[in-house]
Amino acid sequence: MNDIRNNWTKEEIAAIYHRPLLQLILEAADMHRRHHTFGEVQVSSLLSIKTGGCPEDCAYCPQAARYHTGVKVQALMQVEEVVEKAQEAKAGGASRFCMGAAWREVRDNRDFDRVLDMVKEVNKLDMEVCCTLGMLTESQAARLAEAGLYAYNHNIDTSEEYYNNIIGTRDFEDRIGTLLHVRKAGITVCSGGIIGMGETNEDRIGMLHTLATLPQHPESVPINALVPVEGTPLGESKRVPFYDLVRMIATVRLVMPKAAARLSAGRLELSLAEQGMCFLAGANSIFAGDKLLTTPNPEFNSDLEMFELLGLKPKAAFADKRENIPAGKSTADA
Repeated sequence: MNDIRNNWTKEEIAAIYHRPLLQLILEAADMHRRHHTFGEVQVSSLLSIKTGGCPEDCAYCPQAARYHTGVKVQALMQVEEVVEKAQEAKAGGASRFCMGAAWREVRDNRDFDRVLDMVKEVNKLDMEVCCTLGMLTESQAARLAEAGLYAYNHNIDTSEEYYNNIIGTRDFEDRIGTLLHVRKAGITVCSGGIIGMGETNEDRIGMLHTLATLPQHPESVPINALVPVEGTPLGESKRVPFYDLVRMIATVRLVMPKAAARLSAGRLELSLAEQGMCFLAGANSIFAGDKLLTTPNPEFNSDLEMFELLGLKPKAAFADKRENIPAGKSTADA
């Protein structure tokens, strides 16, 4: 049976999403065992290399210049500072290092040249290097690939139908265009969304349908639960129920079996038992460290304790790439 499909209909995904929760988790756990090493979790660390002052109007984001959220604008970090943070993340157990800049899009200037240098230097640490910098052109994606970028994060956030209720400074098509440029450059794709922004179940299903019907599924699908930040349009939102989060993760696992399902923003609010249920349902990637860009996140030490208690183990860097390399070749030859 071929589990990997790119021709899902919204009706098929809806039927999976609305299954009784325990049945859904059981099926997702079985699918997870078929395509991944059960209990193996990728640990990523995320650093804001340029904070605040973003011209976009994303309703959830404390880094938008137009909102008063208390986030201090910080200029692009120096390469040496970033390498030091990457070394600390690796020492803490992270195998992937993600760098985020509060830009609407990448511009071909000295700041981008500095980011390329960051990618090159962090690459020397034998970590998977990821960036999230906003929209990219085809040539910019190619330059990042040449610098050694392993992954690019560009979330689609929600369904195409609900998108303009959340963001008005760019179109849904702009998001998809960047994903296609990243894929063409040979960089792995990290793309997911946020739940708890006032969207319907149909919007959540629509978001997953967009990702699951791309020519190639994203290698990583982050599922974020909105962390309401005072001063943003969504600052008064109620926190999304945990069971909605685990339902989304299980559905990701069933419609995009090979993707890493990343338990992302909102994890700080989950108990250890709730996180355990997410791992059972197919989550196999987390962000670790004290911050996700500008919002709180569990610290490395508490995650190490959780891993020990649940019997989880960190996934090695480039493990997916190594699995697909013929015997006798190294990752450098691939």
